[in-house]
Amino acid sequence: MSASLIFDIAPLGALVTYSDGAPRPPARFTKKLAAWERRNGTGRLVRKEPARERPTYTSPPGFTLHEGTFGQNGIILVSVMRTYGIDSDLRFRVIDRPRIGQVRVLQSVGDGQELLHLAESRDAAELWLARNRHHQSRIDEVTADELSADAVEGRAAA
Repeated sequence: MSASLIFDIAPLGALVTYSDGAPRPPARFTKKLAAWERRNGTGRLVRKEPARERPTYTSPPGFTLHEGTFGQNGIILVSVMRTYGIDSDLRFRVIDRPRIGQVRVLQSVGDGQELLHLAESRDAAELWLARNRHHQSRIDEVTADELSADAVEGRAAA
């Protein structure tokens, strides 16, 4: 599916793959493999940003995928995030959606929301939030109504 469909119908917390359709090069071609990996991967949908108009530029709507966090001994060194505009030429696919009963910890960022954590239960989300203080954060439970509305309206992104 296109990037605009991901922006329109995929819920925050969905696991999304993206690809340019090119075959994976052999490992011995390290530069070609690195370039391929930048255009083919998987990430969790953590942010959707509406279009922005400023006096000097206009940006299209877009979304951000969290690809991974790297660190050691509980210390995060690098978080890999990739942001795509709805005009991206890549192909996207939702491979996993948040399940009923899971809880999202969200933070207000500008005009949108950012997913900070996806927990299995409300208790786990409250515990995570107590350990990781964030300004303007809230807890949002994934409900059956949310998932069924997507199916009824023909918006299923899976």
